[in-house]
Amino acid sequence: MKSLLSSPTRIVSIAVLLLSAAHAPAQAQSTDSKDAAREALAKQDSDTDQTAILKAALSAQDKQYSLIRKGKMALTYDFGYAYIGAQQINARFADSTLTLFSIQNTRSHTVTNSFSADYGLRDNMTANVVVPLVSKFSESETYSGMSNGFGDISLGMRWQPLALSRDMPSFTTSTSLRLPTGRSPFKVTAGQGLSTGSGFTALTLGANTSKVMDPVALFGSVSLTLGAPVRHLSQQLNSATLTGVDPGASFGFGMGFAYALSYKVSTTVSFQETISAKTRLILADGKTSDTSTQTSGLLSFGLGVRASPQTTVNVSVGVGLGPDAPAFTLGCNIPLNF
Repeated sequence: MKSLLSSPTRIVSIAVLLLSAAHAPAQAQSTDSKDAAREALAKQDSDTDQTAILKAALSAQDKQYSLIRKGKMALTYDFGYAYIGAQQINARFADSTLTLFSIQNTRSHTVTNSFSADYGLRDNMTANVVVPLVSKFSESETYSGMSNGFGDISLGMRWQPLALSRDMPSFTTSTSLRLPTGRSPFKVTAGQGLSTGSGFTALTLGANTSKVMDPVALFGSVSLTLGAPVRHLSQQLNSATLTGVDPGASFGFGMGFAYALSYKVSTTVSFQETISAKTRLILADGKTSDTSTQTSGLLSFGLGVRASPQTTVNVSVGVGLGPDAPAFTLGCNIPLNF
């Protein structure tokens, strides 16, 4: 019954066969019509099953779950939007007396348009490059402005050490190098501009696994990011001068599942958390200051629509968990090689 409902064209074909059988001789009904009906009901090569839908959903959710063949290239466009709203309380005490108290509301909107290219070096090894274009708008009591420019370009490699198996989960490792090509937050003047990048080089090592259990697929990932120190800075921070930064390492993990609602529509639910260690700030007078450890979580809901046998468009909405996470995010993944 599932195969019958999966193809409207086949339903029409079966109806034609049944009408033809009603006007045919009895002997023909017992032979040709039965064989034709069995052939119409049988799964065709052009049909799309739920396993393919789930694999496409995993690929749209995170391209690290699927590799392209040797010599092939894939182009992808990613749209991302994030909103961060925060309140900062400034208080100053002198001789146990409150001399300053103010509350500043900060609202930040970030739109990222990323273009990525994947190339198959081998059937189980893929190289990729990601070029982001960042637009950021921030508004507070002391500053309101917008910045546009390139973000941090990323170069990556993915490797699938084991061949796919029906009974075993898929396993993929990845590494990426993020270059500080965007406007550094350590070089902009406070109250006069916004950054579009992280300001330092970072290396990320990751591992991903997924398992398709029709009509559900489970997936999970872990990652470790190490940042390179930044020196020779000269940024004014209130009454101090920032001369160097030692970024702290960050550890991330995620998990979730995809569910095939039909042969063209799938949904995903995922959770991601990132724990960032303290970052050390080096000042001109030789003193240092450490930031606090940050933990941010994101709960995402995605919907994948299969536009063609080779193309799945995925849209996701994320809700931030914790004070260090964005309030909410919006994303869209569109393959460019239709």
